[in-house]
Amino acid sequence: MKTLFKNILVLVVMSVTFNNYANATLEVLPTFNNVKKGNSITVTDATGAVIFSGRINFDGNISRLYDFSQLKDGLYSIEVNKDYVIEISAVEVKNNSVYFIEHKNIKVFKPVFRIFEDSIIISKLALDTPEMEVKLYYEDELIYSETVKGKEILNRAYKIDKTIKGEYSVIVKTNDRVYVENFRI
Repeated sequence: MKTLFKNILVLVVMSVTFNNYANATLEVLPTFNNVKKGNSITVTDATGAVIFSGRINFDGNISRLYDFSQLKDGLYSIEVNKDYVIEISAVEVKNNSVYFIEHKNIKVFKPVFRIFEDSIIISKLALDTPEMEVKLYYEDELIYSETVKGKEILNRAYKIDKTIKGEYSVIVKTNDRVYVENFRI
């Protein structure tokens, strides 16, 4: 009898645990619990239409910023743009409840730009894509272009003639996204 009771208890606990993981709520997904002031958020529906876009003005949980349960039933993509990574999560809203589609969570690593006097260094983790296209402009004129390939980290350093003063731009294309860094020498 004790064994039967223990088996039933274990079955109930496992059933409740499984059910809780299957119906995860917005508060449990790390992407939304670890936002920082200055990050941005974009919510799009299944057609790609932007439902909400804004800058986060606090550290903590995104659900304080936007009530996802008030969306119409359907699939949504939530993109949190952080310092070095963009975290994209898929959610489904059904009857005012928010469910995560865990196998559709994506991390896109952004290039990092460091400018020192007459040099610019570009670094990017290559975990999501093994290449990036780099174009360097001076006063809106293309002065250099290359495709950087690698396995783990993509790095490039460019030294600019410091006697040629003016406005420079670096445009990096990777992960079907474009990143622009403007600087002046």
